[in-house]
Amino acid sequence: MEQSLAEGDRRLVGLPVLLLGGFVTVFDLFVVNVAAPVIQQQFAADFAGVGLIIAGYELAFGVLLIAGGRLGDRFGRRRMFSLGMLGFTLASALCGLATSLAMLIAARFLQGAMAALLFPQIYALLRVLYGPHQRRRAFAWLGMTLGLAAILGQIFGGFIIEANIFGSGWRMIFLINLPIGALAILAARSLPESRLEQAQRLDGMGLLLAAAGLLLLLVPLLEGPSRGWPWWILPVLALGLGGLWAFIRWERRLSMRSGDAVLDPALLRQGSFTPGVVVVLAIYSTASSFFLCFALLLQSGMGLTPFQAGSLFAPASVAFMLASFLAPTFVQRWGNGVLAFGVVIYATGMALLVVQVVWGAALAQPLWLLPGLVILGFG
Repeated sequence: MEQSLAEGDRRLVGLPVLLLGGFVTVFDLFVVNVAAPVIQQQFAADFAGVGLIIAGYELAFGVLLIAGGRLGDRFGRRRMFSLGMLGFTLASALCGLATSLAMLIAARFLQGAMAALLFPQIYALLRVLYGPHQRRRAFAWLGMTLGLAAILGQIFGGFIIEANIFGSGWRMIFLINLPIGALAILAARSLPESRLEQAQRLDGMGLLLAAAGLLLLLVPLLEGPSRGWPWWILPVLALGLGGLWAFIRWERRLSMRSGDAVLDPALLRQGSFTPGVVVVLAIYSTASSFFLCFALLLQSGMGLTPFQAGSLFAPASVAFMLASFLAPTFVQRWGNGVLAFGVVIYATGMALLVVQVVWGAALAQPLWLLPGLVILGFG
């Protein structure tokens, strides 16, 4: 009886702790969008520099996500969650104290790497803590939390910048993670430890090839437009493609010898996997670039303040949170066809916004953008 009560207490405490971990990783992705024009002005940065502040976080997060999951399987999910949160908090402090654009970009890479260590443990621990029925509700709460993080990342971020707390300006959007991270680290002690007895080994060479290939593709595409597409762009792009080709060959060879490959190429031959990857790539690549460019348009182009720009994003985030809550029920009732319907809604919202901006009507009345933003967020 005492053991079951202890397990119940851990489930009760565990969900808020894990949701807090998911919250900070998404909050720091969206909050930088609304701060980008201010950061660009302070450091006299070009668009490539601002892009690296966003993309550096996402690149490190994406490349190291599988590694983070395997480290949790091998060394313990609670331990890696706490370690990732500690690293994320320290990286946030470095971002807030950055004295140059290069230092801020490097700190954002580190922050993304720590988020990749922390984030997979959230999903793994939710599976461990809850049964099938409770798990569906827990993941619905996680979806709502991520939507709330997107809301506060825009609104609260804009408010913090304009409030200029202690003269910190944009720096406080990162420094606010220090007390949040400390609270999460302390609360994580209540989580149960779990690991896999037969955990896969870490594919260091695969991770290195993937990171190098993606970085060599990313930097030229960001730097090229602002520098007038100098001669070195094509060779570096070729090196990036070569690195990704080497990554695929290495993964194919490793998957034939053992099951430790970062990405088994055989997955691409499974019927639903490749279309799913294409959909995820299309959604995330367009969403990330859209929110950055849109924040720059609202502030630098339309003259809105950071708080006004962030508030304009709020209805889209509310729609995102609502759809996240409803999605499990929709999938249970109509199956994976819900995904195609979501893509259509998403594309409709994006198209409506593009038409409004190209025609110029929304530039005079930014509130006219709200319908497209809500449709986009729900999709």
